[in-house]
Amino acid sequence: MITVSNMGLHFSGKKLYENVNLKFTPGNCYGVIGANGAGKSTFLKLLEGKIEPTSGSISIGEHERMSSLNQDHYAFEEFTVLDTVIQGYKKLYDIMKEKDALYAKPDFSDEDGVRAAELEGEFAEMDGWNADSEASQLLQSMGIPESMHDLKMSELTEGEKVKVLLAQALFGKPDILLLDEPTNGLDNHTVEWLQNFLADYPNIVIVVSHDRYFLNQVCTMMCDVDFQKIQMYVGNYDFWLKSSELANKLKADSNAKKEDQIKELKEFIARFSANASKSKQATSRKKQLDKITLDDIKPSSRKYPFISFEKERDLGNDLLRVDKVSKTIDGVKILDNVTFTLRPGEKTAIISRNDLAATTLMQIIAGEVQPDSGSVTWGQTTKRSYLPKNFNAEFDGSNLSIMDWLRQYAAKDESDNTFIRGFLGRMLFSGDAVDKKVDVLSGGEKVRCMLSKMMLQKANVLLFDDPTNHLDMESITALNDSLISYPSSIIFTSHDHQFIQTIADHIIEVSDKGIVERAETKYDDFLDNSDIQKQVAKIY
Repeated sequence: MITVSNMGLHFSGKKLYENVNLKFTPGNCYGVIGANGAGKSTFLKLLEGKIEPTSGSISIGEHERMSSLNQDHYAFEEFTVLDTVIQGYKKLYDIMKEKDALYAKPDFSDEDGVRAAELEGEFAEMDGWNADSEASQLLQSMGIPESMHDLKMSELTEGEKVKVLLAQALFGKPDILLLDEPTNGLDNHTVEWLQNFLADYPNIVIVVSHDRYFLNQVCTMMCDVDFQKIQMYVGNYDFWLKSSELANKLKADSNAKKEDQIKELKEFIARFSANASKSKQATSRKKQLDKITLDDIKPSSRKYPFISFEKERDLGNDLLRVDKVSKTIDGVKILDNVTFTLRPGEKTAIISRNDLAATTLMQIIAGEVQPDSGSVTWGQTTKRSYLPKNFNAEFDGSNLSIMDWLRQYAAKDESDNTFIRGFLGRMLFSGDAVDKKVDVLSGGEKVRCMLSKMMLQKANVLLFDDPTNHLDMESITALNDSLISYPSSIIFTSHDHQFIQTIADHIIEVSDKGIVERAETKYDDFLDNSDIQKQVAKIY
């Protein structure tokens, strides 16, 4: 159990939280949400003891082991993959190494024997004899085969390192598991495995994530960082979102009678409870939901950018033909003989367990990279706008303000200061913010600039390579809704399940051995169809 009592934190001269009182108990997964800069990751550091609160206290049950997801992908370069995972349980790993060192001594003494016996006892108590097999099983579940377990971490790709560090955090079933953006860098297949793992996890899980579907699948409680407070709510992300919207509505409707408000709340809870969750926590969560009162739901201070794409002209009869495209990078085959046709009006998601395959195909489609062989043919009526995964070249070294940067892409009748300032205001660049130089913007601010540029271009085909990277939850939601409404064609890559499910009607899964594609198919149907998934297995 974790108990947070009257906790406050002043950070860099700013009051981040005050008078926070929370209790975390086993069997629950807590999602920590809040606007960028609200202090979500800082809260995890407080729980871990990396930062001390300015006031109040944080207490953890005696003998409870805490584990967290290491954010430094290069911290274990000289260790083997298997040793890196086992280091997630530091005490066990230290005992293993001390034992090995004792037994390797050429002059093994009686004192060494006594110490070795003590270590063996502790080792057995911690289930040390199963450590290698548990670590190996975790790695294999995430797609890291046994043949890689003795490799040095320095020999792995970035994506493989992310998986090993996640296995490290999960290793040994810690009593308290802290996960800061655990789905970042993971392929969709591994994210699904992690969701299932956490849904059945018996101990305390506290997770920060921008992935709405992930939070909905695993969380039983939400911790909302807002108004310099951290409030805990029963339910998953969707319940928090809808209840905060309901609270805003009830607050605005000041003439509504209390009885009518209570009736509306009960009807809302009944609707949500009917679809609460398919996880094993659904029953207990439903009981908790039924106890919620009007005082328990709070309006949110979140602000959503206004994102809306228009097209200057309609598409003709042809959209895109990709024919026998292949690509090798640094001697490694990435794409092999990829062929497909997209029709006008389709919204296509390109997915892969290998990020490089999906991104390379997007770059070839966008004309940023040339294939080794094959061709890409666009319909003559297409006007395309593209958000690449790496967009820094658009901003690096530029001395332009946000206003002047965006003005470059505006039509003549939309290039005056009044229009540009108003446009940027709707994208949450208000007041003096529009005068900031673009080369010092954060990742999220740069994406909002790129989306602003794309809106002004009025294209009839939108291309996005992992567009939710760097965005906060509010911007992701606004972008998601805008693409659902967009009346023309979209081609995109993403790791966000809800984003893919709600936008795409054509799915293409790509690997170095080919593709599996289905038109007129939603993402969940693609994943749930056993025949399709057998074909997917063959391309990996």
